[in-house]
Amino acid sequence: MINQTLRTRFAPAALAVALLGTGMSVATAQPAAAQPAEVAPAFAAKGKAKAPTHYLKFVKNKKSPTNSKLHLMKKGKKKDTSVVSWRAGSGNGSTNACKPNAGWLPNGSYKIEFHKKNFNGSAIKGYVIKLQDKKCSNGTKRTELFIHSEMQKNGKQGPKKGKDSPWRWDGNGDYKSLACIKLKPAHIKSLFAKSSAKGWPKTLKVV
Repeated sequence: MINQTLRTRFAPAALAVALLGTGMSVATAQPAAAQPAEVAPAFAAKGKAKAPTHYLKFVKNKKSPTNSKLHLMKKGKKKDTSVVSWRAGSGNGSTNACKPNAGWLPNGSYKIEFHKKNFNGSAIKGYVIKLQDKKCSNGTKRTELFIHSEMQKNGKQGPKKGKDSPWRWDGNGDYKSLACIKLKPAHIKSLFAKSSAKGWPKTLKVV
């Protein structure tokens, strides 16, 4: 009984001496999960995220606000170029950027806060790109700004019941909005596909 106890007590110590003689430490011999945190293997630090190479640009048409253009732009060393563009509208036809729920978007740069294919808002659904709030020239703050279309949450068109529906694209009159940038359903889906392939833009420029 005494010999067994002594063997139990001194076996770890003997193992430690043996390991030290070979240049190994007790910690090295332990399973990884039992090792102290400071000796656990560390993952290599990730590199910095690449800067976006593309951005969105909305070019206003003063003669016809609902017939403006939204471009997917590629940054260049000397000059930025338009990769693809789509017809788009902003506002209900008013060119007063300080008029809430009517005028088109104020000029300037906007951060893109998020993009979703299944957004389920009370007035906007489906494919959307959320823009930051923006103050116009007189300080009026424009809020609830999106790039969107007219569709259901699942991206499909709502049923046709003989009257205009916010969940179905009925024609050129649907380019009008309360301020947001609007595209046809097929065009916003193209925008998502192109942006996903090129690397999602982080900003929108309105000029």
